[in-house]
Amino acid sequence: MQLEVPISSSTTTITWLGHSGFVVESAGNVPFAFDPWLDNPKAPADAASLAARARVILLTHGHFDHIDSVAPIARESGATVLTTDELSTELAAQGLPSGQVVGFNIGGTTSAHGIQATLVQAFHSSSHADDNGRQRDLGSPCGFIVEAAGMPVIYNTGDTGVFGDMALIAELYQPEVLFLPIGDFYTMGARQAAKAVDLVKPRWIVPQHYNTFPLLTGTLDAFRAALAPEYRDRVLELTPGVAVTI
Repeated sequence: MQLEVPISSSTTTITWLGHSGFVVESAGNVPFAFDPWLDNPKAPADAASLAARARVILLTHGHFDHIDSVAPIARESGATVLTTDELSTELAAQGLPSGQVVGFNIGGTTSAHGIQATLVQAFHSSSHADDNGRQRDLGSPCGFIVEAAGMPVIYNTGDTGVFGDMALIAELYQPEVLFLPIGDFYTMGARQAAKAVDLVKPRWIVPQHYNTFPLLTGTLDAFRAALAPEYRDRVLELTPGVAVTI
């Protein structure tokens, strides 16, 4: 089942893996993934095989619900991981070879397999528990601007609250597709996420980081209600495992 709607001359397909995990495919480009976490309770039965298609993995921060599946997926598939410098060190400690992980920093741009990624700021935290349950700081969280030939520009905010420089990021890169959290408690809820949409003014909106745990009380209905009317029809309501073509 696919929802087909016009966006540009290219065809781009988004498959939700649940929570903040996605696989994105576009004509002429390798598949890539955002934050694939396969143990989330909304993950489809074929989440592992879907994630294994990605030749590039973009990792926004070190919380377990974003990083824990990345090393196993990359070891199995050979995918290149693009992330922050601190998280590249963490993944190396988990056994990924240095040539398979690219660690860079906010404002920087790098490419892998034709996928160009720019790290942009996010306001959140990035840590992971050690074997004794103590949280280890893993540097700054990030968002991504993703560009590739013939593909609409994507802005994935990562886990964040709203901030005014989202408008500056939009001015610089003019993203058509905006991935952003709406679940509240740990990230933006409906009110802040609606403001983020107003700052970025995307053609399409992909909600993430919601409907996973009871603490994530934000809903798609509340988000749509908070949006200005002109943006409500731009929200993609994805079902985990079901490809949506834009």
